Amino acid sequence: MSAGNELIASGDYIKHHLQNLTYGQFPDGHWGLAHTAAEAKEMGFMAFHLDTLGVSFLLGAAFLFLFYRVGKKMTVDTPSGIQNFIESIFDFINENVRGSFNGKNPLVAPLALTVFVWIVLMNTMDLVPVDWLPFVAQQVGVLFGADPHHVFFKVVPTTDPNATFGLAIGVFLLMLYYSIKIKGFGGFTAELTLHPFSSKNLFLKVLLIPANFFLEFVSLIAKPVSHSLRLFGNMYAGEMIFILIALLPFWIQWTLSLPWAIFHILIVLLQAFIFMTLVIVYMDMAHDEGH
Repeated sequence: MSAGNELIASGDYIKHHLQNLTYGQFPDGHWGLAHTAAEAKEMGFMAFHLDTLGVSFLLGAAFLFLFYRVGKKMTVDTPSGIQNFIESIFDFINENVRGSFNGKNPLVAPLALTVFVWIVLMNTMDLVPVDWLPFVAQQVGVLFGADPHHVFFKVVPTTDPNATFGLAIGVFLLMLYYSIKIKGFGGFTAELTLHPFSSKNLFLKVLLIPANFFLEFVSLIAKPVSHSLRLFGNMYAGEMIFILIALLPFWIQWTLSLPWAIFHILIVLLQAFIFMTLVIVYMDMAHDEGH
């Protein structure tokens, strides 16, 4: 019986940590916070994940503020340690842009920098002990009269597919915009309908258009889907492992947490790097006039 209760408690603990703080409209028309996963589901597509929005906004604001402050105080004679660190990030981004982007667009490097640093910061939240910030959120909720068991707080924005899809779709829309701007609507349409199969025979070329469009359209749509799911999947798996470690006895937690956290630092940086690299590659494809 105790083993069964322990299993239920573990299941509730995992579900609690995987549930977002959701605000939306209930079926009866009033707006409020979801107290259960079922209520969050009832709110539908237009619900807001306040934890994802709040944490990502605060991290983005901190990133902009820090870089702005360092930029205002930049000096050539006696650069500070933080200035050297930020300049090394700029150099790293510029090297990747020069190596993968062959067009001319002053937006690409700042876009790559923003995406990389912002995702690193959001991913790094996975290294914060899983119970700390949710506990703080529960205490704040209690101050406003909420039941602490109904206050959810998911710390890592990139474990929410809404955040990763939002980032990927934003990049995808930029890719479409520059594809049409650089190649023209006709050139963009030709990419979707005249490749990969082609023929000098006009009748056969027209006949191949549906097959070409199907293949190219699937390839096009797969870009934002894979772009978002790759980041989400890796960070979600990492979060799950931290949650499972937190269920273990205290001495085992510390034995496993440190080596996993050290290894996870590589995942945090690698996933941000992969996402940033794909941004540069997709923008290069949008500027490619080879076809």
